[in-house]
Amino acid sequence: MANMGRWGAVVTAMVTPFDDGGALNLDGAATLARWLADHGSDALVLAGSTGESMSLSDTEKFDLWRAVARAVTIPVIASSGTADTAHSILLSQQAERAGAAGLLVVTPYYNRPHQAGLDAHFRAVAAATDLPVLVYDIPVRTGRRVDTDTMLALARDVPNIVGVKDASGDLAGAARLMAEAPDGFDVYSGDDTTTLPLLALGAVGVISVAAHWGGETFAGMTSNFAKGDTEAARECNASLLASYAFQSSEDTPNPMPAKAMCRVMGLPVGHCRPPLMPEPAGLEERARAVLGRLRGDGG
Repeated sequence: MANMGRWGAVVTAMVTPFDDGGALNLDGAATLARWLADHGSDALVLAGSTGESMSLSDTEKFDLWRAVARAVTIPVIASSGTADTAHSILLSQQAERAGAAGLLVVTPYYNRPHQAGLDAHFRAVAAATDLPVLVYDIPVRTGRRVDTDTMLALARDVPNIVGVKDASGDLAGAARLMAEAPDGFDVYSGDDTTTLPLLALGAVGVISVAAHWGGETFAGMTSNFAKGDTEAARECNASLLASYAFQSSEDTPNPMPAKAMCRVMGLPVGHCRPPLMPEPAGLEERARAVLGRLRGDGG
């Protein structure tokens, strides 16, 4: 049976709304956050990769965290990690002041530190805040994997490192981590496609992109699995397969498709900032078809 994570089972990695001129749309962010809270999301991650973190200034991140934390009653998790330890500490402290309930701290990207450097980085960020910290392990974006031994040492030694968003694709490593980590250390799937397999290994839920439009289906998957109804959980997962295929590709990288889907649903998110532009023709039509299949009306 699945355990309930400290931030619930379905956490949406929220897109960052922009207006027609490309400026941060805080009213749109509040509207989207409230909609997600009403449609299956137990918590939100803000200013992560799906939130175009690399295209946001520090001031925009602070304003976004503060506005959304004030707009919803579900937890707001601030994505405060960068490639630089000192900068990550600064953003983490700003997130705490903005009212975030927790932090998502990604592996430092591009500079590809060794495991001792990763260990020191996460310990330094965690020591600078009282907030609970999720490590974000996504080697496809960062160029460096957090080894299972490193993650276990952090889980055992650092009280406020409370879990991991696992987008490593290493199910064997995740199984070992969940078997050996202390009680209360939460593993969230960081890739929608691995949610059900990781639930079977002991994960508590998913930090999801497709939950923008499929949050209630993810909630059904996780709750059915927790009740032991694995067949119903598999049916939920099967209904999301088209969404998994849609949400990112070489021609339409995340979050292009998520923003197109939100526009189709009437949510005020705008378009991506460069370099995630221009948007291919026909993306909104594809979004309508995916949404129709998920809702059972054939698009």
